[in-house]
Amino acid sequence: MRLPIYQVDAFADKLFGGNPAAICPLPQWLPDATMQSIAAENNLAETAFFVHDGGDYALRWFTPTVEVDLCGHATLASAHVVFSFLEPKRESVNFQTLKAGTLTVARSGDLLVMDFPARPPNPVEAPAGLLAALGGKPREVLRARDCLVVYASAAEVAALTPDFAALAKVHDCWAAAATAPGENGVDFVSRFFAPRQGIDEDPATGSSHCTLVPYWAKRLGKTKLEARQLSRRGGVLRCTLRADRVSIGGRAVLYLQGQITL
Repeated sequence: MRLPIYQVDAFADKLFGGNPAAICPLPQWLPDATMQSIAAENNLAETAFFVHDGGDYALRWFTPTVEVDLCGHATLASAHVVFSFLEPKRESVNFQTLKAGTLTVARSGDLLVMDFPARPPNPVEAPAGLLAALGGKPREVLRARDCLVVYASAAEVAALTPDFAALAKVHDCWAAAATAPGENGVDFVSRFFAPRQGIDEDPATGSSHCTLVPYWAKRLGKTKLEARQLSRRGGVLRCTLRADRVSIGGRAVLYLQGQITL
């Protein structure tokens, strides 16, 4: 059996930026173990698989070690594959997901804009070991799905050198998003660490912005936000809070197109 595969850099203004995702359109679902093995073989933060579902698509995402409930960059990359290769006349596409409901991605000029659920965080006591594993001197900790760890400056976030082995042992922390106010026209910055899910640092993370955007919208008193992810590859995200939804826009660039042989 041969299956198409695409690798797309999402939330990237140019090739070799943003977050690479592998995208595998399927004629029908493969066994879960096979999809997990493909994701492990790809060894990217996420591999997305989708199949036709009526006039749209059903979508699932896998890290190298687990299936996840929501992934932004691989959703953006999946839409890029639909718009560029499968149905170039479409202006929007709906993806049906197991846990995140219907996710819509639409063209908007040279951006692709995703409609995702907002996940506002609540203040919490830091789980044991979290702050020691991350380092620095955070001002507060909140949580939705991810732990949101807030620092005073972008420089502090950029300088973090987490102990990933220790972070992977922190209970009650699916992943950690370190964040701080931005500068030079950027509203906020972040980095995203998920060693418990097989990803030490994710280059550009759409799902974390479901929590980051409500937090910063409330703190800054504005609903349109320019975000930067301070990974080595960097990520550019243009976000809007709309009641209980978040619009997350970015660009996508094709890196490769090929086939998987099973």
